[in-house]
Amino acid sequence: MKPSELKNLNVAVVGAGYGGAATAKALSLLGARVDVYEQASRIREVGAGIGLRPASVARFHEWGIFEAIAAVSSPSEYFEILSATGEPIMRESWPAHGELTRTHLIHRGDFIDALLGVLPDGMVKVGHRLERVQDHGTGATLAFANGTTAEADLVVGADGIKSVVRKELFSDREPVFSGEHAYRAVISVDDARGMVTDDNLRMYIGKGTKVYLLPLRHRGQVSFDITALCPDPTWAPKVTRDDIVATVQGFDERLVDITRGLDLDTVNIRAVYDIDPVDTWHSDSVVLIGDAAHSMLHHQGQGANSAIQDAGALADALREADTLPAALALFQSVRKPVTDELQRISRQGWTEEEISDVFPGQKPATAPRSQ
Repeated sequence: MKPSELKNLNVAVVGAGYGGAATAKALSLLGARVDVYEQASRIREVGAGIGLRPASVARFHEWGIFEAIAAVSSPSEYFEILSATGEPIMRESWPAHGELTRTHLIHRGDFIDALLGVLPDGMVKVGHRLERVQDHGTGATLAFANGTTAEADLVVGADGIKSVVRKELFSDREPVFSGEHAYRAVISVDDARGMVTDDNLRMYIGKGTKVYLLPLRHRGQVSFDITALCPDPTWAPKVTRDDIVATVQGFDERLVDITRGLDLDTVNIRAVYDIDPVDTWHSDSVVLIGDAAHSMLHHQGQGANSAIQDAGALADALREADTLPAALALFQSVRKPVTDELQRISRQGWTEEEISDVFPGQKPATAPRSQ
């Protein structure tokens, strides 16, 4: 689209999470007029840590926001997969394109704060829970629970796994339960029983359970994540300390001790869901991105990264295509094959036997275990 057309483009982004905030930044840099509508009255990201991959970091450089991200993250060299008792299974260096595009480990809350902090004042409008979206072909109208409405040339549905935009216009299929629960907490490095001595992610695999240790040493903390098989599909299940401790029996005793010492009031407890691939992400004036388009299980750590890549690819498509409908079609053609494959891989079970399926060509690690 011509620069003059982009400057006259009125964009409404639904959702102020990773994808929504990144899209707002990327499209505003094109000159578009962008408003972000967030249902929460206060933006507060709970959970734990994530790894921002080099492709995402490259986008941050492109958008001029890398320093804001780097200030609240730690660069990491590799990740390691180990057995429940600590025997190495594989170690792989994070892909890197020089020091400035190394993988960075960051707390989810810090990441959201950093992204929102680089948006102009007033761009994000909280307390706007979307109820309906009407697609007029050459634009769309949003209706919110607070009684207000908004019109836009382009609506970007970045409203997550329970997306109203997706359900209204593209797919009424419900999220899919994985048969797992995730128990996530952020603890002090001092409470990690000496298991965190560098800035590298480690995952321990036992029967039906995965334990992730993701250092946040710039905070003096570590993200501690247990993902365990459980048949209860309740979105926010009620579990006891004994329930959680039982999932790590047979693991390195230090991991058991960390689990036993968790303050349950600080543990984020959720059933794990994704969605089946959505056939169509866009009309001529509405498009889905991030979890709304392709929510995936967290085993590949690609949910947030995929949302960032969506934002960059959408901006690229708007620059490259002649019209808005053509741009949205181009965006889907670029991103959907990638995310379909990530969704498929992320559904694999991550047992020791399945490592070679998730990481084709990998053999058990021969490097000595890091101390």
